[in-house]
Amino acid sequence: MKAEQRREWIVNELYRNKKVQVSALAQQFGVSEETVRRDLDKLEKEGVAQKNYGGAVLSAPTNRDPSYASRHDLNLEAKRIIAGYALGLIHDGDSLMADTSSTAFEALRMLAERRDNLTLITNSLVALSAFQQSGHRLIGTGGTLGASTSSFVGPDAARTIERYNADVALLGCKALSMHGGICDSNEAESELKLLMRRQANKTILLADHSKFDRLAFIRLFDFGDIDFVVTDRQPTDEWMEFLRKRGVTLVCGEPS
Repeated sequence: MKAEQRREWIVNELYRNKKVQVSALAQQFGVSEETVRRDLDKLEKEGVAQKNYGGAVLSAPTNRDPSYASRHDLNLEAKRIIAGYALGLIHDGDSLMADTSSTAFEALRMLAERRDNLTLITNSLVALSAFQQSGHRLIGTGGTLGASTSSFVGPDAARTIERYNADVALLGCKALSMHGGICDSNEAESELKLLMRRQANKTILLADHSKFDRLAFIRLFDFGDIDFVVTDRQPTDEWMEFLRKRGVTLVCGEPS
């Protein structure tokens, strides 16, 4: 059994039983305990497992939902770099669906200045307010407004998204894990991200370097469900190969 297959088996076992033992895994796979420990080291780095004496337990996922204001300035320079890379994937006249992520907002800010005749469908109150004088066509989803997130959610927002077919979905996330998928923390907003992806011809995931090898509360998509990952710096060779095998185009800068 290859290392990736072992780790996938371990992840499934962690989700079933919340813990694993090194000795039992070594016997299961017919490998040394040191080999199993290296597998657990890798899973701990990815945020899936937390090692303890004799084995590991399932890591507590990131499930915090901070306010938009607190998210906006976090890794702001990285978000602006990502916005510049995303610019080349979107053309004059495109229709966009965008979520409420602060990275998507920075991309929209640049697009509003450098592209013509865009149509934006979004549940972000911040984006609707910021771009109302931009000259582009704006469609708000309506719905129930979250006071801290500045986003519209709920059945009315979902129905609006389902009415339209878009060229591009611009989406952010909380975490990227090879074993846990593309993850987020807000259940109501995650439902809308799923709809945006479904209604768009191509999906662009915007994620700065800090999102890699992390796990969050809600599994949004598998990597095969998206078309592009745009990030601010080149990830590891392992990540590049992982994305390539799943047909995902990586758009990024140079290694850090």
